[in-house]
Amino acid sequence: MSCQVQTIAEYILSGFHAHFALFQKITARAPVAFAQQRWGEIEQISKQRISLYDARVNDTVEALKKQVTLAPPDESLWHQIKQYYAALLSFHPQAELAETFYNSVFCRLFHRRYYKNDFIFVATTLENPTTLPIEAEFRSYFPVVSGLKPTIRNMISHMDLQCGFRDLEQDIRLLVKAFIKQAPSTHHSHHGLRFDILTAPFYRNKGAYIVGRVVSKSGVQPFIIALLHHPQGGIYIDALLTKSAQMRVIFGFARAYFLVETQAPSAMVGFLQQLMPNKTTAELYNAIGFHKQGKTEFYRDFLFHLQHSEDIFTVAPGTPGMVMMVFTLPNFPFVFKVIKDVFAESKPFGRETVLARYQLVKSHDRVGRMADTIEYSEVVIPKSKFSLDLLTQLKATIANNLRDEGDYVVIKHLYIERRMTPLNLFLQTADEQTAKQVIEDYGHAIKEMLSVNIFPGDMLLKNFGVTKHHRVIFYDYDEVQYLTDMNFRPMPKPSLEDIYSGIAEPSAAPNDVFPEQLCTFVLTDSKLRAVFEHAHESLLKVEYWQQAQRDVKTHVVKQIYPYPAKQRFYQHIE
Repeated sequence: MSCQVQTIAEYILSGFHAHFALFQKITARAPVAFAQQRWGEIEQISKQRISLYDARVNDTVEALKKQVTLAPPDESLWHQIKQYYAALLSFHPQAELAETFYNSVFCRLFHRRYYKNDFIFVATTLENPTTLPIEAEFRSYFPVVSGLKPTIRNMISHMDLQCGFRDLEQDIRLLVKAFIKQAPSTHHSHHGLRFDILTAPFYRNKGAYIVGRVVSKSGVQPFIIALLHHPQGGIYIDALLTKSAQMRVIFGFARAYFLVETQAPSAMVGFLQQLMPNKTTAELYNAIGFHKQGKTEFYRDFLFHLQHSEDIFTVAPGTPGMVMMVFTLPNFPFVFKVIKDVFAESKPFGRETVLARYQLVKSHDRVGRMADTIEYSEVVIPKSKFSLDLLTQLKATIANNLRDEGDYVVIKHLYIERRMTPLNLFLQTADEQTAKQVIEDYGHAIKEMLSVNIFPGDMLLKNFGVTKHHRVIFYDYDEVQYLTDMNFRPMPKPSLEDIYSGIAEPSAAPNDVFPEQLCTFVLTDSKLRAVFEHAHESLLKVEYWQQAQRDVKTHVVKQIYPYPAKQRFYQHIE
């Protein structure tokens, strides 16, 4: 092995170490920020972590450009570098993240023709990792030693929450009562139970979460304990969640990434996957803040699906977009979105604006109402995987973003999102009760986005999706703006001159919004309109929107509960 092989491999790994150390340092600020209720800092920590990765990769790339030949690369040299780098990861606690960092560095140095397994980790070398097992991330507690309630008290004290409880003994009593009610299979004698608890709390927005499981002869019962600050001082246990569906929502794709400290992310993901087996590895890496690793894991899943299925890309169901061309694989639960070359006349902005707005949402608190997006460049897909009709449409609408390379097409830039049923299509087949439920939730979605300074822009039903849990999620970001940048006005009364001249619409500046028109343009069905007006009459009044703006400007951070109100122990506390 040459000295150059060793030097380059170790330099890339040192770049990763610098990145991970800084990532951990930023994350470590979360417990104190939570304890001191510095919600603005929690938001800043989240944003810093998202932008951190690319900056550290760029630093490493710029340094390597001075040491390596770029055009063309020495293939023998880089094959050896990859092999040596892989050997360095044999007992590395963040080996999978270090692989991804290597890939990012290499792909910024060299042309796409070299993106193959000889030079990068298209497939991981960690199929049978010898790094830390999942036990490295959790601590076990045994009630047989000191009793149930003392064990729970000890378990919570080890969380090092850096602030005191308002009434921990009362909370523990409520917690035990809720466990017995929600998970009767865990109601065993003290000697028949074990608690496995992830050692670090999970922080997001105004909440902290303890994640673990009860192990007994009846099996394994996952749980999440939600903690909040009491308005009169101290923290308290707000809810216990034991249903898998509720846990998946908390770790869902429409929420901000958790702030949680871990030295062995693969071990933490392995533990979480045992609690929520329906969550993919990619989703769980995203959930704990390693979105670049989530991107890697997703791409490997995507390649596997292409290679092992007969799925053909088709146009995605729903109303065709004016800005995005959207297509999907019927048996792969995601949609692929590419910016069109030409927008409809009603979209008075360009490609750069769309890119900026999608990035805005990526780095923002998505408050459980905005789908996460995965962004890729230079995606190579076999041409045989596209229907002829779709391929024709792609060549007509995204020609500037598409390159034909014989048996393959290369998409220069695309977004991928979790597939949902468009709300307008969902309502066409929903029964009356379900339709009422999702229309009410549509209003809640708008209100919750406003609370974090997001104005969705185009609020037509086609721009919202419905998950399998009947939760309404926004997914079309080309008109997203900050709420505080908008001008909410009452509908002006037409003058006699307007009436006589036949002018039906009031004159409006680009950022003017008339809330009274919401139902007029969005809900044409009279029954659904009546449901919305009854549940969310405030959204039709300009005063509500103006107050939402004032709340944002005065740093009023509202509590958005990622679980049903009936799960809360203290429902009177806001």
